Amino acid sequence: MAANVDTGKCVACGACEQVCPVEAIKVSDAASVDESVCIECGACVNECPAEAISLP
Repeated sequence: MAANVDTGKCVACGACEQVCPVEAIKVSDAASVDESVCIECGACVNECPAEAISLP
């Protein structure tokens, strides 16, 4: 499993990408999470101003 991004809420601000300790998130039009790298630490969930990221 990995963090889930609601692309409808994501504003592509890049805050999650900056705080991810394993560089599992890339942002272009919206954030995307590399499930093979994500360690489900929750840093992105806490940082997202749009509340677009959740953990399973």
